[in-house]
Amino acid sequence: MCWYYRCSISQGTLDILEKSLRARLDGNPGLYQQLRRVSVRAKKADKETFVRGICEQDLKCNLREKINLNGLYKSGDIVLGGIFEVNFKVTLPDLTFRSKPEQVACDGFDLSGFQWVQTMVFAIEEINKDPALLPNISLGYRLYDNCVNLGVALKAATSLIAGEDDTILDYSCQGLPPVVAIVGDPGSTHSIAILSILGLFNIPLVSYYATCSCLSNKYEYPTFFRTIPSDAFQVKAMAEIIKHYGWTWVGALASDDDYGQNAIKFFKEEINTFGCIAFMEAIPKIHQKDVIQNIVKTIKQSSAKIIVAFCSEVELLAVVKKVVNQNITGRQWIASEGWSTSTVLASNNYFGSFGGTLGIAIRRGEIPGLGQFLLQIQPEFNNNLFIQFWETVFGCKFQTKVNYSVANGPACTGFEIIQKTQTAFNDVSELRASYNVYKAVYTLAHALHDLASCIGGNGPFENNTCADIRSMKQWQKVNFTNKLGERLAFDDNGDALAIYDIVNWQQAEDGSVKIRTIGIFDKSANADKELVLDEDNIFWNFELGNIPESYCSKSCLQGTRKAIRKGEPVCCFDCIPCADGEISSEIDSVECVPCPSDFWSNPGKNHCVFKEIEFLSYEDAMGITLTAVSLSGFFISVGVLAVFIHYRHTPVVKTNNSEMSFLLLVSLSMCFLCSLCFIGQPSHISCMMMHAIFGISFVLCISCILVKTIVVIVVFKATQPGNNVIQWFGISQQRFTVFLCTFTQILICIVWLTTAPPFPVKNTKYNMSKIILECNVGSVTGFSFLLGYIGLLSGICFLLAFLARNLPDSFNEARFITFSMLIFCAVWITFIPAYVSSPGKYTVAVEIFAILASSFGILFAIFTPKCYIILLKPEQNTKKALMSR
Repeated sequence: MCWYYRCSISQGTLDILEKSLRARLDGNPGLYQQLRRVSVRAKKADKETFVRGICEQDLKCNLREKINLNGLYKSGDIVLGGIFEVNFKVTLPDLTFRSKPEQVACDGFDLSGFQWVQTMVFAIEEINKDPALLPNISLGYRLYDNCVNLGVALKAATSLIAGEDDTILDYSCQGLPPVVAIVGDPGSTHSIAILSILGLFNIPLVSYYATCSCLSNKYEYPTFFRTIPSDAFQVKAMAEIIKHYGWTWVGALASDDDYGQNAIKFFKEEINTFGCIAFMEAIPKIHQKDVIQNIVKTIKQSSAKIIVAFCSEVELLAVVKKVVNQNITGRQWIASEGWSTSTVLASNNYFGSFGGTLGIAIRRGEIPGLGQFLLQIQPEFNNNLFIQFWETVFGCKFQTKVNYSVANGPACTGFEIIQKTQTAFNDVSELRASYNVYKAVYTLAHALHDLASCIGGNGPFENNTCADIRSMKQWQKVNFTNKLGERLAFDDNGDALAIYDIVNWQQAEDGSVKIRTIGIFDKSANADKELVLDEDNIFWNFELGNIPESYCSKSCLQGTRKAIRKGEPVCCFDCIPCADGEISSEIDSVECVPCPSDFWSNPGKNHCVFKEIEFLSYEDAMGITLTAVSLSGFFISVGVLAVFIHYRHTPVVKTNNSEMSFLLLVSLSMCFLCSLCFIGQPSHISCMMMHAIFGISFVLCISCILVKTIVVIVVFKATQPGNNVIQWFGISQQRFTVFLCTFTQILICIVWLTTAPPFPVKNTKYNMSKIILECNVGSVTGFSFLLGYIGLLSGICFLLAFLARNLPDSFNEARFITFSMLIFCAVWITFIPAYVSSPGKYTVAVEIFAILASSFGILFAIFTPKCYIILLKPEQNTKKALMSR
């Protein structure tokens, strides 16, 4: 171990080596006491000097035990280590604690894993033949099988850094360490454990398959690098696929280790940005039947149709078998790179349930010459890996060797023709993990080459110095383009460039299962081009080949909003229609947006439209009807006026105060016409004119009736002996009375219109979906004075007429006035509640109706009897006839 002191020695490393030396110096009390005194001191330099001094004495380190590991070896000037998964089963020894346990036995030979081993051998042989790369330096290798077992992996790592010779090192600190770097381990958990040892000695570990994002922490793992992207990028790729197809309800499985649990943690964070995790289950590292049963039960009962699994094929195999046995179909599986290209799982036996699987796969590469190299392999009887390989490929066993893989079968001769076999070992059409191994070896070679070719004064280290390739002080990052034209580089975290293939499990024409590349995910591309899919060539293992859907609740359409169900994930919700006047124009809107004040929601509640503008117009039926009635009343009034003018010299006209009758008919004509001002779209002018004309016209009308009533009473009083009151209320006084009453209303209108005139408004209070254009009276006080004055005059008029109702029959004018005022007051009293309760344009219609009804009541009640006599009973239109009555 003393050769590590040629490097920069950390305090932790010194402490460990100090303890090791203490244990070994039991037979040399003097040296031990000297070491103990140095240990008491706090200064690292003294301790380091002393330990170096001990190293310089010709002492030897002896292996206490030799570990039997499956492996391949080749010497060289510089040796690279490697840890691979070749066997995936282990037989653990019985632990009786009474005797030393036997070593772990490995079984279950994986041809793909052995291809990875041979790829590293091929890469080293290729580098040794390349005169431009590491000239005059030969690379050797020491490669071990970790049997997918953490204990075996740690033993392999320890053997690589300590060596395998009985006397592995002299303390003169001369020569190279057993390995200068290690390619592996493929497992994230294994890599974390191994780095706790390698980090003490600054030995780099370049993994080709460990993807845990936790390994990107350079503070904890400063000597870790990898040629496969971090899980952080794999998770992003998976999330992008799920998001692309709108899957919001996803189940997740993960191995119960650092790889699976870190991946599922980041995956949950990504999915929560647009969807939900329906369930999360941990797959145990050691097969547990009840746990597997519960996992499969959860898959079967869940409504999630999309299931993501972060694990290796070995860990998932038990779940796969159980799913197939229970015939669970209709699930879209999304595979991590740990099993997406597994030829064991991608088989006809499991295709019914797992066909159409989408997977994230390591970027496929091509290695020229590897195929021919793999076909040249021959069994080496002194190497257990070759024996296992040969027996597995040909289904035979060597009689003189331990049978590793085949329980029964023919004997192996060693002369079987491997070129005639078709296995995962010699299949170089889908080089993914093997290509990463190839890149890892070349990364190490280029780093060593840079160190070897460094020129003093131009080096990358302090004072422009160069590192001695035989005395490395730190690991150097590389950035180069390999022979295949691919750029190899690491970021600040030691991670490779993030690029993946997207694969799909499909059935070939011959019935076999084919893992087909149907897309790519490149994190270095533009955001909208990171994920590229050939969707026409994706196989969906669903009815009619349709793309599956997976949701807890179906997306809320436009016009609705999501209402989260209490106590359930956010993806489980009800769709509530937007309220009137609110819209949602997007799918899965969280809330409905109110429309602007002049807009309203359409029937679909997905966009705002202009509110319907409502007012009493000349085009609608009600407007036409009221206009016709108004004009009819006007023409009738004009007609009666014409009759009265034509027969103005007749007794009937004369005796009914012809001048006031003419003026009353004119005012009634104005009342009929003023109702037309209420029809049509309101404007500032129309709002002011309609109320002013209405108020003045009716006051003029009522004033005339009032004068007529007074005249009747005065005339009656004048017929009594000695009463000359008639001279006090002659024609001049009558005119003045009408003028005074009307002028008072005019003054009210002028004050009202100049201070707070009526104005048009958009009324949405009664019907939010419509804009009702109407006139606001402006000043309620002014409007009240206008109506109150009309009411006052009409009340006085009604009272006088009522008191005069019993006059002699010749003066029955009072009765007609009483009846007309009764109609007038009844109409306007009923008008008030009808006006208040009528919405929209009907408010205006009620007001027009009141005007027309009261006008017709006055017209017919006062003038119908007179017109009847004038037109139909002319014989009664004589002075004699009237006097006789």
